[in-house]
Amino acid sequence: MRFGAVIEQSDAASDLVLLCEHASNHFPTEFGTLGLTPEVQSAHVAWDPGALGLARGLAARLGATLVHAPLSRLIYDLNRPPHSPGAMAERSEIHDIPGNRGLDAAARLARVQAVYLPFHDDLHALIATRLAQGRTPVLVTVHSFTPVYHGQRRALEFGAIHDGDESLCRNILRNVHGLASALNEPYSAADGVTHLLRLQAVPYGLSHAMLEIRNDLIADAPGQEAMADRLAPAIRAAQEGV
Repeated sequence: MRFGAVIEQSDAASDLVLLCEHASNHFPTEFGTLGLTPEVQSAHVAWDPGALGLARGLAARLGATLVHAPLSRLIYDLNRPPHSPGAMAERSEIHDIPGNRGLDAAARLARVQAVYLPFHDDLHALIATRLAQGRTPVLVTVHSFTPVYHGQRRALEFGAIHDGDESLCRNILRNVHGLASALNEPYSAADGVTHLLRLQAVPYGLSHAMLEIRNDLIADAPGQEAMADRLAPAIRAAQEGV
């Protein structure tokens, strides 16, 4: 059982690699539903609604490769290390996850081997191959966040988060217009949300950014297309250091 990365436009000319770790709310039969209702399986706790559609729109506009996850983050959150409680969370926001309750070491290892290692091995192979070819990847992850979190309404519409070097994030924010935006909001590296970037980008000194878009802005295809139209020029300009 291997659930590796889904890679689209693998031969893209751009050095930009877009990532979407929370792209899917698919629950394969091997894992079942984790005891969740269909309503919870489609909620934000299971994935980042709108993120994959936006990422695909950005990839098309920027001529970039897109790497995304094939299953729900509740089975394994690919942006968390194997020892993190959040990798296979027993509770997420207001929802209990029965199928993750009391997992023993063998069960956790099985998920790491089936989901975490294949995805990150596939991504690392892509990065290493490009480096060997004399190309320097730029990693940008695409996420969405809820308008209301633990009862608090969020005014923020767009955030850019970094782990090491902040320059790409600052350049993106400088070129984004018409959105309520901030650096390292609604989360930051201190919240443990940059594991993928810390694992895949920082060791090679690669420019990187984690983009967070409020999900009511990208809830449908027209919203995703409009947001891609808005963000693609900002990302392109940021890569050029404008």
